[in-house]
Amino acid sequence: MTAALARLRAGTGASLAFAGRVTGSGVLLDAFDGPVVGPLRGVLLGAGHGVGGRVVARQRALSLPDYVGSPAITHRYDQVIRAESLRAMAAAPVIVARRCVAVLYVALRTSQREMGRLLDAVSHEARGLEQDLAVTDVLRRLRDRHTAEDSVRRSRVAEAYADLRALAGEVGDPRLRARLLETAGLLAHPAPGAAAPHLTGREADVLALLSTGLSNQGIAERLGIGLYTVKDHVKNILAKLGAEGRLDAVARARRLGLTP
Repeated sequence: MTAALARLRAGTGASLAFAGRVTGSGVLLDAFDGPVVGPLRGVLLGAGHGVGGRVVARQRALSLPDYVGSPAITHRYDQVIRAESLRAMAAAPVIVARRCVAVLYVALRTSQREMGRLLDAVSHEARGLEQDLAVTDVLRRLRDRHTAEDSVRRSRVAEAYADLRALAGEVGDPRLRARLLETAGLLAHPAPGAAAPHLTGREADVLALLSTGLSNQGIAERLGIGLYTVKDHVKNILAKLGAEGRLDAVARARRLGLTP
């Protein structure tokens, strides 16, 4: 927004270029390039009022050769405009996903007969902002989707790891148990140079189930051990990892490669 306003003012020779964000209450004028001498900064334009309110309502650009004398708008904000000594003004909506999110303005402190150049300039910058904001929105959505997919993947891997360790504890064949634990270990990836504390086999089992979000009672039932035994293991895990709580313990354990 700052760069767009600077380009707009420099390219038109305007006295002032400014912009307002569209909020639930109206258009909040909060970005400026050029001297602001009156109370324009921070003005909230009501729906349908002034240039900004009309632009948002129509979702179309608008130009006024002389703001104060124009019959095309309501004049609720004449006092503010007079304080800035603004006369000619052009404004364009910034529309993303069919919704007006901002209004760009360019204004002169003299009246103008020919407004085409100002209107073209402010419309051009508004279209550029729309493209930038649309790209930003797409990238954000992709990032959120990838984050969600990564979270689901990690949850499934953590469950598989916990299942393998639990299964290893149930089999009597030492070779099969070792193979299951070895396979489970392939799912955890220690960070390079990480100095992980030593956990007992049962502590590792409890930690694996902690990482799936199971409660102490759920862990006890899954491993076939007492609830207080689980609590003791959790306490030891937190102490060994220097963690302040269960979530912190899981996060630290993942960084150290103790659990997926």
